[in-house]
Amino acid sequence: MPAKTAQNQVTATALGPWPGTDPAEAARIIRGELGNPHLPFLAELPDRGVGSDALGRTASLLVELAIDVQPHGWRLVDRPGKDLRRARSALATDINVLADIAGSEESSAEALKVQLRGPMSLAAGLYLHNGERALLDYGARRDIAESLAAGIAEHITRVRAAVPGAEVVVQIDEPDIASVLAGTIPTASGYRTLRSIPGEEVTGAWRLVIDALRAVGVAETVVSVPEIEAPIQQILAAGADGVALPLKALTTRQWEQIATAVEDGKRFWAGALATDNPRATLPRTAEVVDTVWRPWRQLGLPASSLGAVRVTPSDGLAGYSPSGAKEILTRLTQLADGLNQLALG
Repeated sequence: MPAKTAQNQVTATALGPWPGTDPAEAARIIRGELGNPHLPFLAELPDRGVGSDALGRTASLLVELAIDVQPHGWRLVDRPGKDLRRARSALATDINVLADIAGSEESSAEALKVQLRGPMSLAAGLYLHNGERALLDYGARRDIAESLAAGIAEHITRVRAAVPGAEVVVQIDEPDIASVLAGTIPTASGYRTLRSIPGEEVTGAWRLVIDALRAVGVAETVVSVPEIEAPIQQILAAGADGVALPLKALTTRQWEQIATAVEDGKRFWAGALATDNPRATLPRTAEVVDTVWRPWRQLGLPASSLGAVRVTPSDGLAGYSPSGAKEILTRLTQLADGLNQLALG
């Protein structure tokens, strides 16, 4: 069931990556800009280095699977080492800082979002003992999905304790999914590519994780993917409450799939504000409103159904300055306001 803060109006959030190394500064800016009815989030701060990257952060939640950093990236290993401890320590610090800041607020937000790397992109990014990607091995893929599902419960419990009374929303990131399904992920040697993963296996892995999130009381789960070859129907078939997509290259067919999903009560997180170039001047709010509103009308969707939309940047914001990232959040809330005015007629 979608979070109560977002059932009847357009709201704003961002995708998770944030500039700088200070979790307190990040939390204060994000919670200050994305107060009710919008959706603040637990920032990822990749500038802190090993363990604060999206892959290492999620892999640190795996149960009975240890990881460590090797020259080619994160590898599954027999026993925990310093890199895993560093990743867990950074995440614990972020949650403790969030608890302090949320606890000092006069009026806390009614929801909080966290991001996780999805099981397929996790398997594509982790390496086995032999130096090959875990994605190559069916047993490894299965173990990673099951381990992630098992590790989520404790993580969500810790997050919920940091913001008592707030609903938890989860964004599952699958940046590599098109390549996973198409069989274009290179092997470790780079001389060939890994076999494509069957769509049914992908849907099953997502369902495993989504069911685990639902079991611990998560209010809303959305799968975030690039727009190219986005497997929208598979995401919804796995039980997700919605899909998050950049708008910049959506096809007519994809918009039609989104319209069907909205009519079925699903959520659409629209990556409407282009953020792939931090040096670019932000477009006027009215222009960005039109990138959502024009296709919405062309599909015959009623203005009243815009409440299914949550607006986001097209990319993470780690490449911005903290002030630039703050400006993005301000623009997103303005965009949400513009769409809400249209929804009200």
